Amino acid sequence: MNHQGSIALAVITGFIVAASFAGSAEAAASTTLVDWEMNEPAGATVMLDSGPNHINGAIGHAVTAGTVVSGATGYNWASTQPNQPPTKPERLVQIQDGRLNAGSRDIAVTIRYRTTHSYGNIIQKGQNATPGGYFKFEQPLGIMACLFKGSARSVAVRSPIATNDGAWHTFRCEKTATRVTMTIDGTRTVWTNGRAGSISNTIPMTIGGKLNCNQNTVTCDYFAGGLDYVTIETS
Repeated sequence: MNHQGSIALAVITGFIVAASFAGSAEAAASTTLVDWEMNEPAGATVMLDSGPNHINGAIGHAVTAGTVVSGATGYNWASTQPNQPPTKPERLVQIQDGRLNAGSRDIAVTIRYRTTHSYGNIIQKGQNATPGGYFKFEQPLGIMACLFKGSARSVAVRSPIATNDGAWHTFRCEKTATRVTMTIDGTRTVWTNGRAGSISNTIPMTIGGKLNCNQNTVTCDYFAGGLDYVTIETS
């Protein structure tokens, strides 16, 4: 693949990231691991996996299911301070299943989201100090970033544009052996070369913020906005 366009430097949660921009990228992860359509009715407590593995999740009671925005039915999180006490684990969707660990496989996570806010961790498996590494989507300053921290190093990539405009946007982040690639709304691609290594931990996957936090030494980074779906593919 020929690298085209410009090189950008960004700091994402303490890591320096070099990213190249182009119109397309080679995909490696294509086998569906989970397909969370998030179309359950209001009051639902179980997030159903429509994929082949039936990896369901537990919906916290502060997450509003059955929300319809611009023709899409999904989950909504009301506005809250992402980093002030008390902790609010009721804002999380939690999924406890070892199959969600990337290991040394290629893995791709796709989300369709909307927000008018400029903060929040959207989805993650593990946290920064977690043994075994972790991966996550977050949107500091309304700019989407995804990070994979594995046995080799941290590799992160961020969008060149802010997407906290209230419209629906689709992001796909894929980790291969040598690269992390982000595709934005199916048309724009950003990547960072680097070998993250294997990622495997025992912490549940969370949607909507962190689980292990105290809003003092570790902030919870709660998300405010909507999600239409989340899918995860592996090699």
